[in-house]
Amino acid sequence: MTEAEIADIMRQFLWAGVWMGAPMIGAALIVGIVVGLFQALTSIQELTITFAPKLLVMLLVFWLSAGHMARMLSNLFDTVVLKAIAGT
Repeated sequence: MTEAEIADIMRQFLWAGVWMGAPMIGAALIVGIVVGLFQALTSIQELTITFAPKLLVMLLVFWLSAGHMARMLSNLFDTVVLKAIAGT
């Protein structure tokens, strides 16, 4: 296995990680902006008020996207890891 092949495998794994984490990060970003706007409009300056909504939304998004993430990991394992082990 050459260095270029190893770098390509690492690139594929990193992109898979980005695509698996993007829905949760995006949801946390949107909830953070909405709660921040709510706090700015109501002059509530409590720092812990963003934690519970973000946590709940991220758990919901994880629950909804867990099947997609499992399929992505399974596909990555089939197409990259097994080929690397077999040497093809």
